[in-house]
Parts: sequence; C-alpha cells; structure tokens
Amino acid sequence: MSKIVGLGMAVPPYKVSQLVARDFAAEHFHQYLPHMHRLTQVFQNAKIDNRYFVVTHDWWRAGPHSLKERNDLYIKWATDLGTAAINRALADAGLTTRDVDNLVVVSSTGIATPSLDAYLINCMGLRRDVRRTPIWGLGCAGGVAGLARTSELARAFPKSITVLLAVETCGLTFQFEDHSKKNFISTSLFADGAAAVVIAGAERAEEGIEVLDSQSTLWPDSIRVMGWDVVDTGLDVVFGAQIPRYVVDTFRPEVDQFLERHTLTIPQIAHLVFHPGGAKVIEAYDKALDLTNGHLDPTREILRLYGNMSSPTVLFVLDYIRQHRKPQPGEYGLLAALGPGFSAEQVLIRF
Repeated sequence: MSKIVGLGMAVPPYKVSQLVARDFAAEHFHQYLPHMHRLTQVFQNAKIDNRYFVVTHDWWRAGPHSLKERNDLYIKWATDLGTAAINRALADAGLTTRDVDNLVVVSSTGIATPSLDAYLINCMGLRRDVRRTPIWGLGCAGGVAGLARTSELARAFPKSITVLLAVETCGLTFQFEDHSKKNFISTSLFADGAAAVVIAGAERAEEGIEVLDSQSTLWPDSIRVMGWDVVDTGLDVVFGAQIPRYVVDTFRPEVDQFLERHTLTIPQIAHLVFHPGGAKVIEAYDKALDLTNGHLDPTREILRLYGNMSSPTVLFVLDYIRQHRKPQPGEYGLLAALGPGFSAEQVLIRF
C-alpha cells in the first residue's frame, strides 16, 4: 500500500484575466477569422476568470518566437515552478529534500535532456542516488498517470519516499502564425502551473490518502484527437472538437469496469477528482456518468481560478477537495483525466 502524505501547488507570477486574453485573441486573429464578435464568446463560455503564465503580455505581442527561445524559457520556468511545488509538498508532509528516494517528473510542453529531474536534483540539493523517472507526452492525462506510476514505485520500495511533479508551460506553445479556429480556441483555455505529490511506502506512512488502484485506456485509431504537432517554431496544439463526444460515448464503460474490480459503483464514490479539460468536457462527464449532485463543482472551480494547465490541473482539484470538502476517513475518490492517444487514466483513492 502507498499513501499520499503531501501536496504542493505553484503558479507563475503573471496573472491574466479572461477579458484581457479575449481582447488579445480578437486583435491577433481578427484579419484571419470571420465573425470575430461571435467567436470571442468562447472566452465567456470557457467559464474561466483568470489564468497564470510564465511570460508577460508583451511576450505574445512580440512574436513569433523560435523553438529554442520557447524551450529555454520552458526549462527555466519548469525548474522554478517545480522547485516551488515540491518544496511545498515536502513541507506539507513534514519532510525535507534529503528524505526523497524517488522522483517522477511528468511534463509535455518542452524538451529537456538531461531531463527536468536532473535540473531539479541539482538546484534543490536532492541526494545524488535518487531514482529518476521522467515521463513525457501524456499531456492532460499526465497528472493521473503520473500518480499511478508514482504509487507503484512507492509500493515497490515500501521504505521509500517518492515525489511526483507535474509541470507545464502551455502558454509558451502558442503559435503566432497558426491562424486556425483551433488555435484561437486554445487561447481561451490553457495556462501554466505545477503540482507535486509526496507518496510514502507502506513502511513510511501511518496516515494519508491511500492509492488503491489504477487503470489506463487507449482508444484505437484516435491519434489525431489530441496532442502536439512539432513545427519549426515549437509545439502546435492538436485539439479535436470531438473530445466531448468521446466522453459521452465511451467514458462510462471504462469507469464502470474499473470500479467493478473493487465492487464499487459511481454513487459510492464520494469525491470525483476529474481533470477540467474544458467546460464542455465537464458537461460531457456529467452526462456520461448521470451526475446531478455537484460532484464536479471542485473541477469547475479549479477551471475558473486557473484554466487548464494540462497535467498538474487534476492535482489542483485533489488539493481543493482535501482543503474545502474535508473528506471523511474511508470515503472513496476517483481521479480521472483524458489525454493524447486518445486515452483515459483513472486512479482510485481512499481518504
């Protein structure tokens, strides 16, 4: 058994209101997309108030930017945000950097070799014998998949302390010369941030949130639903309009199958910890799972406050539930997120 014993969140310093983002997008795209007044409604429909970014408003206005410039900023800010999130998670667990035995780093918005974990070990003073596991390319599903892999490491080494970091700089991927409607819509949704989780093995944890099981799903012939295209100026988002339809049509059987392994059903799950892929995706979750009782209000609140930060966002939801919903001992929680592939990741927890 492994238990979550610490959580830590971090966002960059540059806060942008949704109204400011809307006005920037309208100015940037107006000569390329018709009916701009109608299109800008997506910013209101996104149900987001504010987002946080690693660059100022002027950076977007000064584009385009090269892959190298973007990636240098990614490495710097992923390291800075990761350090802040890990330090907060360790403090929450009552531990120090010297206690860390395993480090798992999930990220998909830049490239680093050596991988980000090496940067973090050096700048944070972690032990040189820390086991390193970098995971790249899982996109929005990375927070849940990373938690699953991290808990497996903790179970493999029951005396260990394992840290998961999910960190993304989605704002740096904005493509100035992509004038498509898809790119316009992405400007209404994505943001930057980091989240860290400390998981203790069975011989280190007396209290905490138990990680019970996980399940991965990869739907065939769905490669182009979500992901990145690598272009000369960086990473260009692939973001299919069919994502909510996938949720409605295919997500429920995956959840039911997973919960049946533990003789559980959806009504028995007190806390649904779902990644806020967007307002329409959350509505699709409600429809697919027949939810009418506000289960996804924490997911909506994190989307409102931070936008979609990709992999860390679901861990923000978990932290919000821990702090504001005050789960009772023995209550079950289900983490879920969708990602490139097209894929779904689930993790079952017990408070």
